[in-house]
Amino acid sequence: MKLLKNFNCYRYLLTFLCICFISNAYADHLKGGWIKYSFVNESNGFITYNVSFYQYSSCTQPEKVDGMIFLSIIDAGTNTVYRTISVNITRQHNEEKDDFGPCFQNPPSICYIIAEYTTTIKVPANTDGYILSVQRCCRIAGIANVPNSNAYGLTYTLSIPGGANSTDNSPVFEFKDTVALCYSEHFAIELGATDSDGDSLRYSLCSGLTGGTPDMPVVEAPQGPPYSSVPYSSGYTGFFPLGANATIDPITGIFSGTAPAQIGTYVVAVCVDEFRNGNYIGHTRKEIHLDVENCRLGGANLKPSYITCDGYDFAFVDETDDPSYHYFWDFGVPGATTDTSSLEKPTYTYADTGDYIVKLSVHNDLGCADSTTTHVKIYPGFTADFSIAGSCIKNPYTFTDLTKTKYGFVNSWQWTFSPDGSDTTQNPDFIFPDTGMKTITLISTNSKGCADTVTKPLNVTLGPDVALKFRDTLICNIDTLQLQASSSTQGAQFNWTPLYNLSNGNVSSPFVSPQTTTTYNLAVSYKGCQTLDSVTVNVINHVDLSMPPDTIICKTDSIQLTPSTNALYFTWSPSEGLSDPTIEYPVAVPLSNTNYAVHASVGKCFANASQKVTVVPYPNVQAGNDVSICYGTKTPLSGTIDGSYFSWSPTSSLINFNTLTPTAGPQETTAYVLSVSDTLGCPKPVTDTIVVNVIPKVRAFAGNDTLAAIGQPIQLHASGGTSYEWSPPIYLNDAFVSNPVATFPGGLDTMKYVVKVSTEQGCSNSDSLKVYIFETKVPTVFVPSAFTPNGDGLNDIIRPIIVGTEKFYYFSVYNRWGQLLFSTSKIADGWNGIYNGRQQPSGTYVYVIKGFDYTGKEYYKKGSFVLIR
Repeated sequence: MKLLKNFNCYRYLLTFLCICFISNAYADHLKGGWIKYSFVNESNGFITYNVSFYQYSSCTQPEKVDGMIFLSIIDAGTNTVYRTISVNITRQHNEEKDDFGPCFQNPPSICYIIAEYTTTIKVPANTDGYILSVQRCCRIAGIANVPNSNAYGLTYTLSIPGGANSTDNSPVFEFKDTVALCYSEHFAIELGATDSDGDSLRYSLCSGLTGGTPDMPVVEAPQGPPYSSVPYSSGYTGFFPLGANATIDPITGIFSGTAPAQIGTYVVAVCVDEFRNGNYIGHTRKEIHLDVENCRLGGANLKPSYITCDGYDFAFVDETDDPSYHYFWDFGVPGATTDTSSLEKPTYTYADTGDYIVKLSVHNDLGCADSTTTHVKIYPGFTADFSIAGSCIKNPYTFTDLTKTKYGFVNSWQWTFSPDGSDTTQNPDFIFPDTGMKTITLISTNSKGCADTVTKPLNVTLGPDVALKFRDTLICNIDTLQLQASSSTQGAQFNWTPLYNLSNGNVSSPFVSPQTTTTYNLAVSYKGCQTLDSVTVNVINHVDLSMPPDTIICKTDSIQLTPSTNALYFTWSPSEGLSDPTIEYPVAVPLSNTNYAVHASVGKCFANASQKVTVVPYPNVQAGNDVSICYGTKTPLSGTIDGSYFSWSPTSSLINFNTLTPTAGPQETTAYVLSVSDTLGCPKPVTDTIVVNVIPKVRAFAGNDTLAAIGQPIQLHASGGTSYEWSPPIYLNDAFVSNPVATFPGGLDTMKYVVKVSTEQGCSNSDSLKVYIFETKVPTVFVPSAFTPNGDGLNDIIRPIIVGTEKFYYFSVYNRWGQLLFSTSKIADGWNGIYNGRQQPSGTYVYVIKGFDYTGKEYYKKGSFVLIR
């Protein structure tokens, strides 16, 4: 049996806290960083390491980059400082990303200043290893998941193991942090590291650590752990720095999920545990500040790899999830020609296991074309499972791996005995430090890349488990009762006390016959562990029983019978209409007057009682049939009742609502409820409902004001109903259609028409329009020579004024390079001086207009105007 240690991560941390300058100048520019070390040699009891620290800063503040940092070397066994040295900056460069491809929408600007500090340290060989610490304040201001962020500094950590593992080289992160996170969009960031020793790495998200303060930003003598976590805003933690919808893969280190809906900067820290031959040897961390931007991913967007371990079917989806794309999938089956799809989200069934290279190509009508590939591994038949054996807190629990894999072999086990410890062996033993509910989690993997997680609860007790069929019961003083206890622990011993009227105190289920109320105590023992429990046997010498007074209910209603008694068993009669004639409180639905009798007992003691239930019919009510009215009209209601009292509801749109014949005039469809009650004994009111359906207000529309030329016919267009009447009818070819043709003589400036619009239900409404008449006999287009789109409500939009047009094809605007900026086929539309969300500059622009006049002749006009800002 092996007793696992609950590793204190601080004991193995090698820590850097960023310090920017020797002076105590306050600076809020830090955006993260990490540290690495490599073994050089061991000689005469001393070990030499090369150490490099990488500090991330804001590109907007290059003047604040540290010229020197202070490094404390701390003995991990005692957490005392061995030595503090200063390290000068050795290299500085920028890492940025400003090219996201043609498919990315609203791309952000991402830039980090990377400052590198490299030195060589020489320390005495020891068993516990070392911790390095460098501290500096402060972080950038306005971080979304850390309130008051520029009041907190930074701490970066990793551990150098001692003893036989002192020749270790730390994991090395690749710089892949210049990625764009778009709000509410899927993302995947590679936070993984490589290990030159071939050690196994396990990834998790962890809290960002503080270091330094605005009052003392430079810490010239950093101390040992423990270090404090930064405070997180509500909804965020170190384990969920971007919220609950983003997690890290413990095997690959890929941080993925859905970005928060709130744009801004977020603190993210990744911790890496290093294992060699299944044994934990070291820990390092990296912290970065990621920006969630107001952008949108585009193109072909797939995760680096996928795996299915439970079937041959795989559902594919482009992470961009843009329905405007055209898709082509190639599912990567060698030699196959039918393993393709043009669906947006296809599902493909592979015929065999393997590692397939899938290609996705997309394009849309806006010029975006993109493609990408990914690996899809098909290895079904992998399931994690385990069993638990153990007795109590004094003895170890054994956890047996039951993981099954059809392909490859199981190659790793990550056990978590929350909250007390962990292990990476296949079948560990563990002694818990205290009792209570524990959460046991196993993450197992196989050689094909499958990973599965299984979680089970474990109640760690002081002794073997014990189950009692009851802990509190009632018997009559002339009865005998069998106590019933059991335990799943094989070999457990039972001991009952006191021995008063007890058949056998050393069996699990003895017989008792106490004459007075007695508590029998039970002790269940196994291998030095003991669990205590008890059963109280309440003893009576007679049954108490009484029923409530006789009562009245409404016909078809139910009533629960509620005897007052100390009995345990019941028999009701008559049984018809009862929910259960054998329970203490049955529900009765009598259809006529009924006397319910009950026989109540405890063993051989019993008593009888009864209750009469009288049934009274409900009163009658009729509110009338549903009716429809036009908007703005009224209708009479007519209710009939067989009762003593009535009321209408609602009353706000009723006239004479205190009568059975009120008048209703609702503005919208309304259900009127007529309630009636009686005095014959049925206490409940009865209701009926009439719905007054209000036909919506007729949306009469005569059309927009329009233009006409003398002698040129123009067609009007009214809408909103099924019949129409124009007034006055003068100059119209038909005043009783929705679209009459008007022809105007000379001498008129304007003409106003009013149209009455009616529906099939007989409802009507009116609208009007004006026709402005121009003294021209040929089709004419007027376009202003300039406009000023400054938002003052005057001359903000340029639009053509078209006279004598039968059909209007388009009004288009071009800049001086011939680029189309605006086009419309609607006469009333115009251009506001904006293209693709950006205001266009002052200057000359060209317009083109095409249409047909009332004679059917095509006309085409081209000209220019000036945009003035």
